[in-house]
Amino acid sequence: MQVAVVTFDGFNELDSFIASALINRCRAGGLEAFLTTPTPRVTSMNGVEVAGQRPLEFTAEADVVLVGSGVRTRDVVADGRALAAVTLDPARQLIGSQCSGALVLAHLGLLRGMPACTDVTSRPFVEALGVTVLDAPFHAEGNIATAGGCLASQYLATWVICRTLGEDAAREVVDYVAPVGEKRQSVERALRAVRSAEPARP
Repeated sequence: MQVAVVTFDGFNELDSFIASALINRCRAGGLEAFLTTPTPRVTSMNGVEVAGQRPLEFTAEADVVLVGSGVRTRDVVADGRALAAVTLDPARQLIGSQCSGALVLAHLGLLRGMPACTDVTSRPFVEALGVTVLDAPFHAEGNIATAGGCLASQYLATWVICRTLGEDAAREVVDYVAPVGEKRQSVERALRAVRSAEPARP
């Protein structure tokens, strides 16, 4: 199972790197994340330059697509050219957004009729598109999830792992990366966020 972590120029390192790093701890289980970028190289909001691993067209074949956040997301949706290369199918794919990534999902029509989570800076712009923004770090309905706040990217990754490999796999990953002395609390907090956002599937 392949995961596209959509990463635009001006990206937030925490959003893209935390999600991809946690998911890539599941390679042995067949789950692998790739930084998916509009150009061969992108530069973060803090000047960190990275090479993309897949082009935006990879979103069409990925099993999971997570849209990261950044300081130029509003420019991305206003321009439209990058969005034209993003192909999403919620009937087949798990789709998530982090912070301002909710703007991308909203512009693609994926948040119609459902509330979303985003960061405090992006909130008024997401609401201007007619989306109800929750005062919560994570929310999911069906195959679509949104997260708000940089460190909520761990919940987005936990959701992906739970949905693809099961809760035991997610528990193992979160336990490994959690601060020493806080492992149990960290695991339960992450799983609680995912469970409360979406009823258990039959």
